[in-house]
Amino acid sequence: MVTNINQNSGTLTAYRSNSVDVSRTSTSVKSGGRTTTTDTVNLHSESTMAVTYSGGMKLPSNDEARFNMLRQLVVNLLYEQGINTKITIGDSQIDLATVTPAQAQELISDNGYFGVEKTSDRIVQFAMAIAGGDPSRIDAIKAGVDKGFAEAKKAFGGWLPDISYATYDAVMQKLDKWVAESTATA
Repeated sequence: MVTNINQNSGTLTAYRSNSVDVSRTSTSVKSGGRTTTTDTVNLHSESTMAVTYSGGMKLPSNDEARFNMLRQLVVNLLYEQGINTKITIGDSQIDLATVTPAQAQELISDNGYFGVEKTSDRIVQFAMAIAGGDPSRIDAIKAGVDKGFAEAKKAFGGWLPDISYATYDAVMQKLDKWVAESTATA
């Protein structure tokens, strides 16, 4: 089937080749006392169908529809990997499968749980704990952060949202501050 869509006029034209003719011919050709039968199959008969559609068939282009589609893609990806979409935040729990755009915006805001400040604090606290509170291991800590950031970029096709870069910068600044304060008191 060949399909042609004209977006300007809203016309969809489809061409189909869908007819079949079958015929059987018996001929008497005596070759060693046998009769030969010939079968012929012809595929032909083209039909054309034009359908006019309205603009109502277009996908909605509003932000809510795009957000819902992205959210569902992320949720499905997490489910396929066996990852729970519920996240515990302090005393409450959020399910990524049902989060609204307003809730998502709040979560990544300056004071939000996934905002630059709180996320970088969690990363730095984790890194300091892994290092056993030893600032002399800063090079290994930064190498680990760099590796994690590079893997995240790779997983997302070489690009991350601006908030990720801001979080990375905040982590590096907080690690430098931790080392500076630790060496100043030593």
